[in-house]
Amino acid sequence: MNKLSLPDDFIAQMQPIIGDDWQQFEAALSLEPMVSIRMNDKCSLTQSLKPVPWCPQGFYLEKRPNFTLDPLFHAGAYYVQEASSMFIQQALEHYVSTDALVLDLCAAPGGKSTLISQFLKDNGLLVCNEFIRSRSQILAETVQKWGNPNVIVTNSAPRDFESLTGLFDAVLVDAPCSGEGMFRKDEVAISEWSLSNVKQCVSRQQDILKSAWECLKEDGILMYSTCTYNRQENEENVQWLCDTFGAEKLTLKLDTTWGITETEQGYHFYPHKTAGEGFFLAILRKTTAVEHPLKLKPKQSIKDKKLGACEAYIRDNKQFELIEYKRLIYAFKKEYLGILHTVLEKQNVIHFGTALAEQKGNDFIPQTGLALSKWLNREAFNSVEVNWNQAIAFLRTEALYLPDSPKGFLLICYQNRPLGWVKNIGSRSNNLYPEHWRIRMQLDPTVIAPTVI
Repeated sequence: MNKLSLPDDFIAQMQPIIGDDWQQFEAALSLEPMVSIRMNDKCSLTQSLKPVPWCPQGFYLEKRPNFTLDPLFHAGAYYVQEASSMFIQQALEHYVSTDALVLDLCAAPGGKSTLISQFLKDNGLLVCNEFIRSRSQILAETVQKWGNPNVIVTNSAPRDFESLTGLFDAVLVDAPCSGEGMFRKDEVAISEWSLSNVKQCVSRQQDILKSAWECLKEDGILMYSTCTYNRQENEENVQWLCDTFGAEKLTLKLDTTWGITETEQGYHFYPHKTAGEGFFLAILRKTTAVEHPLKLKPKQSIKDKKLGACEAYIRDNKQFELIEYKRLIYAFKKEYLGILHTVLEKQNVIHFGTALAEQKGNDFIPQTGLALSKWLNREAFNSVEVNWNQAIAFLRTEALYLPDSPKGFLLICYQNRPLGWVKNIGSRSNNLYPEHWRIRMQLDPTVIAPTVI
């Protein structure tokens, strides 16, 4: 990569912060960005990879493969995530319980949401939100591919969450920012950067942080992160939280070999010191009482006999309530029904739990989210193992010819990892993979399947 042409105002702003390391910092911005993935619990590595030290599930790759052509990527076996942003793991481990109710307020495309849901395992519940509708659909796709049922996806403005007063044990605000930390990954970020944009970002961030603070319970944890370097969007916003709301700054015990720079307000990742892109994280505790906390809706059970046909689709189904919502049948943990009904009433919910099926006539058509769910009952369905070429064809929503397979709904698997469904009618199979998820890139017939994990 050629040396980046940095804006003069950015240089003037950053040189006092970086100090004597400026030449190393500037040189690092011209290096190729590192490539990293985070493994899902539902899959394991088949090769030795260099670990990301602050996240047990994170690993570096030596080079960037074509992830689009790896069916395991579409199966949710791993997520391509910038290593620095995995540092959220440390805040969770230090200050958040695995049975917590967590909000990811600016969540798309979903990397940090999948990390949080992975941390919570089957105990807690995550609400992840994205204001921009098109991005919220990407978020819902990411969450479903990851396969954890303990998630609600919403498409609401951050200020709408102020109605959920004092509800959450922890809130992540990964705020829209000026993107200085992405300069070496995205040169468009350089061309769009300006001091006036930084100022606009600060104003937007404080509005979002105010909303986050309102829906945080007493002693709740706020995690505030950006992918930028400047003090206005980072340290000064943290101090604003302390001055305005009485927030208590919290610290982490870190390994000094990681190269993370600690300031009075938080933690910085600089590319000449750490193996990752630019990133900032601060952790704060809400010490003030919530005057009028939200009262949850009761954990009302909704029994619908017609949904009983879907009970066998998931394992341990006694833990789940089956709910029909916007033409789909969902499975959701019974213990969180009160929270679900509360969020449904106050937010624009686009996904929750596991989408099991859509009823059409006498058929219950299984959904792709079910295929990718960790709670899928594989024994309830016939499955077909496909090779790489067939898997790619399936992910392009092309028809598969499966003459020796039983008729009906078939679970398509690649390396024993479910991808989705077809309905086999003998002469052909109808591909049920979502059209808006499909692979659209043109394929080189000579391409070889990538080996990622």
